[in-house]
Amino acid sequence: MATTGNSSINAKLVLLGDMGAGKSSLVLRFVKGQFLEFQESTIGAAFFSQMLAVGDATVNFEIWDTAGQERYHSLAPMYYRGAAAAIIVYDISSSESFERAKKWVQELQKQGNPNMVRALAGNKCDLEDKRKVTTEVTPVPDKF
Repeated sequence: MATTGNSSINAKLVLLGDMGAGKSSLVLRFVKGQFLEFQESTIGAAFFSQMLAVGDATVNFEIWDTAGQERYHSLAPMYYRGAAAAIIVYDISSSESFERAKKWVQELQKQGNPNMVRALAGNKCDLEDKRKVTTEVTPVPDKF
């Protein structure tokens, strides 16, 4: 995070996760207050920004929503390099999505900024009746 004055902070945030986990839906809800039931797949990455008052500071989030398709995986380091925070998103109705999230966590531990704030987000809670990832699953790797 870079401070630009006493009360303005720029923070690069990256969303990582499997295709269809709902990364774009989370960003659109945060930035525009929108929810689209059918969202096109992100190609490469999409950029958003959002300002948020936190205490007496203003945080300007520079948000990179990365594509989840495997063919774009090699581009991910370009987006998480220099990021202050990463949200790893998985679909609660897909065990495979959760396994992929664990791999993202491991990759960030090895190659990401050691001071990066990392969060794991189980998405699609409206599909509770189709839940495959229980809240008691094997934890993600140590030192998350």
